[in-house]
Amino acid sequence: MNDLEALRAALIPDEPAQDVVDRSRHRLQNRMLGAPPKRFRPLVLGAGLAAAAVAAGVVVATLPGAPAPAAPPQAVAPVDTGQQVLLAAATVAAKAPAESGTYWHVKISAGKSGLEYWTAAADGHQWYRGAKSGDQLESVGLQPFRLVALEVTLDQIRALPTEPTALRDWIVNALKRSDAKVSMHPLMPKDREQALLQSLISLVSTVPAAPDVRAAAFRAIAAYPGVRALGAVSGGQALLLPLGERLVVDPATGRVNATSTYVPPNGGLVHVADPQGAAITAEWTDKLPK
Repeated sequence: MNDLEALRAALIPDEPAQDVVDRSRHRLQNRMLGAPPKRFRPLVLGAGLAAAAVAAGVVVATLPGAPAPAAPPQAVAPVDTGQQVLLAAATVAAKAPAESGTYWHVKISAGKSGLEYWTAAADGHQWYRGAKSGDQLESVGLQPFRLVALEVTLDQIRALPTEPTALRDWIVNALKRSDAKVSMHPLMPKDREQALLQSLISLVSTVPAAPDVRAAAFRAIAAYPGVRALGAVSGGQALLLPLGERLVVDPATGRVNATSTYVPPNGGLVHVADPQGAAITAEWTDKLPK
């Protein structure tokens, strides 16, 4: 061994024993896999954990100077106007399938009184049941369908315009040609305007109009100024119309379930004093009651 080799042997220590290496490696692995010391535990929640804590109702304190968390948005209940209710009903009515049957059946209930009538689609023969008939089915012969001051056939109803303005014009022109009278006098312009609105009400409530005609009538009523929503009631949304008429419309079904005015089978116009109006169901059926 020369001088350099002797110097290297003096400066470089011998390799550690294998058991020493194994123990050191084992301690290092335990340190790496173990939980960090408590003094190094993070104090700030991550975004996902903070959101979860808020959702669970946990109060998370913010550090001084940090921006306060934004308040969650509050749900706002939609406010429907009278026009919105009518237009929603029109949309649903327009999509309804066309229906037919042997008899058009209308049932009207106002307080303790009520009536029902069935009109044959084939010839207009009508049957009536109400308080005056002792709840017995009574034949009243051939009867037209009625739009307040107008008498119309089922074929005329099926041929009505399906656009709101055209439907209004058809009723206005028919009223001008009508020989209907009020207190023995011909209809004046004011009377015709009232009869127009009440005829539109009949089309959405008691007359067997096709779905697209009913939709047009709903839209024509919605175009009147002053239509107001009165709030939710049994059967749908209560509406106040011009001239004081009231309707209960279910926008989800496109049906009128109550009205303050209706035309009875023998004609004329009934005004219901009850603010809720008269409950109405109108549908096609293939059977007469026994």
